[in-house]
Amino acid sequence: MSNKYQLVIHDEKGRIDKVLANAIPSLSRSRIQELLHDQNILVNQKIVKSSYKVQKNDLITVIVPKLKPLALVPEDIPLDIVYEDQDVIVVNKPQGMVVHPAAGHPDHTLVNALLFHTKNLAKSPEGFRPGIVHRIDKDTSGLLMVAKNALARESLEKQLATKTNKRLYLAIVHGNFSEKQGTIEAPIGRDHYNRKKMAVVANGKEAITHFTVLEQFQNYSLLRCQLETGRTHQIRVHLAYIGHPVAGDPLYGPHHTLKGNGQFLHAQVLGFRQPTTGKWLEFAVKPPRIFLQRLAELREKSD
Repeated sequence: MSNKYQLVIHDEKGRIDKVLANAIPSLSRSRIQELLHDQNILVNQKIVKSSYKVQKNDLITVIVPKLKPLALVPEDIPLDIVYEDQDVIVVNKPQGMVVHPAAGHPDHTLVNALLFHTKNLAKSPEGFRPGIVHRIDKDTSGLLMVAKNALARESLEKQLATKTNKRLYLAIVHGNFSEKQGTIEAPIGRDHYNRKKMAVVANGKEAITHFTVLEQFQNYSLLRCQLETGRTHQIRVHLAYIGHPVAGDPLYGPHHTLKGNGQFLHAQVLGFRQPTTGKWLEFAVKPPRIFLQRLAELREKSD
C-alpha cells in the first residue's frame, strides 16, 4: 500500500520540493527530493525535477510508497577493505553508500555488504548496526573501523569516547580564510526548525572540530579537519556555522556550489590501537575521483 496526496497550487510560489515540504509536514524536503527522483511526484500528470517552480492551478500528485521492513540481509556488494584482522575491519566507504539499514534505506548498505563478507561482526545493541562503532554520512566517503567481536567493540568505543583515536578529513569549502588554522568549539543538537538537520544550539552536546587550511582557490578552500568529538554531521554543521559550508552539501550549503555527488568531504586518515595487541594502526586513502577532479579544476582556475 502507498499513501497518496493531491493538492492544487493557489498562491504558493517557489520550488516544488520547498512548497511540498510546507504543505505536507510529514514529509521532509530530502524525502520529497527522493520521491521526485523516483518519479513518484507528478505535476499535471507529468514528471518534473526538484527545481521545478510551481504555477497557479498546478495539480500535484504525491505517491509515497510504503517503506520496506528492516531486515539484516547479506548482499554481495564489493567492498574496498583496507585492513582486516581477527578483531577489526577498516573499510573505505564509497560516496553514496549508507552505513547501516534504517527507515528509507532498508538495504544496499555497508552493513549488508559486511554481512556477506564475514559472519564475524560484533552484535549491536541497536540491532541493525552489527560491527558499527562510528558512522560517516551517506555522501561522505572514506575510512571506517568495524568491530568483529565484543572485545573489539568495547575497545574501539572506548577510544572514541576518550578521544584517543585519530580521524582526519579533507573538505572543499566555500570561501577563503585569513588564518591558517583554527578550532570550532560549538555545541551541536537537533535543529529547532527542521528535525532532519543538526545545528549549533545552546543546549547541544559538546562538539570540537580543528581545521587547517591546506590550499586556497578562487572562492573555495581545501581544509584538513580533525574531529575531537563525533556528533552527527559535525564537520558540515561547524563549517556552515562559521560561514564556510562544505561544497556540494545539499543540507547545509548554498544551491550555487561545486557539481558532484553530494558534499565534498572525505574521511582520509583513521588511526586507533588494535584492540588485542594495543599496537597503533593508521591508514590513509585518497578521495574519490570526483573530489580529485574538482580539486584539479580549482587549482587550474587559480593559476
